[in-house]
Amino acid sequence: MAKYSTGNSSGNGSGGSCELCGKASDSLTEASVAGATLQVCKDCASHNDAAEPKEERKTGGNQLSEQDRKRRAAQRTARMDDARKGDARHWEEEGTSYDSDPLPYLVSDYGDRVVEARQEAGLQSGELADELGIDEDDLLAVEQSRANRASVGGSVIEALEERLDLTLSESA
Repeated sequence: MAKYSTGNSSGNGSGGSCELCGKASDSLTEASVAGATLQVCKDCASHNDAAEPKEERKTGGNQLSEQDRKRRAAQRTARMDDARKGDARHWEEEGTSYDSDPLPYLVSDYGDRVVEARQEAGLQSGELADELGIDEDDLLAVEQSRANRASVGGSVIEALEERLDLTLSESA
């Protein structure tokens, strides 16, 4: 069993230092943290990967199913995305423009082409976005080759092609 140690823990839970934060404690417990078995204080015990979720403890369940773990991971990711980008009310109020502004089929290296052309034009991403009247997040999604996942509209691609004099979409 893999174990990381600071050398200060007695390993029997009767005293020593937390192997996660280093705090001295008389009551250490064993926890699995990022694949390592550690002796941790009560404050760090919440980092135990093997701990049952609160709702599972209440119902007496022993383990989460693989599907439940994936669902919880997706929920955590969504909460982090919401926290970074703010709320999603604009999607609810304005909707999406997939039908009116479809994304064309893009060449395989479209992101690299945009970055290179923008740099050759001596522009920062914010400057180019302002000049074209587009959201800088949309420009960054294009530059990172994730236009489809970010639901970037075809008008953004057209504006970039025209301003930077390059081809990003495949001809039909």
